[in-house]
Amino acid sequence: MTPADLANTSLTLLLGMVTLCYSLVCVIWPFKDCRTCRGTGRLRSPFLRSYRLCPACEATGLRLRTGRKAVNALRRVHRRNRGH
Repeated sequence: MTPADLANTSLTLLLGMVTLCYSLVCVIWPFKDCRTCRGTGRLRSPFLRSYRLCPACEATGLRLRTGRKAVNALRRVHRRNRGH
């Protein structure tokens, strides 16, 4: 085994582990804090001390993770094709 083969194998295993861990995080914690409002669900007006509801998260303070969106899309495709 050459050093290049060892590096490629290590990189592939590392990438697989990172993917598996992120998938697990998406299953356990499908939501994350909204970046726009920092998880509060409201935004402060720049000039006044008033607040308005966050349009990005619809005032929930939570956003669906990108990986969870992919999992949901794959499930939808699987459910649609299972009937045929």
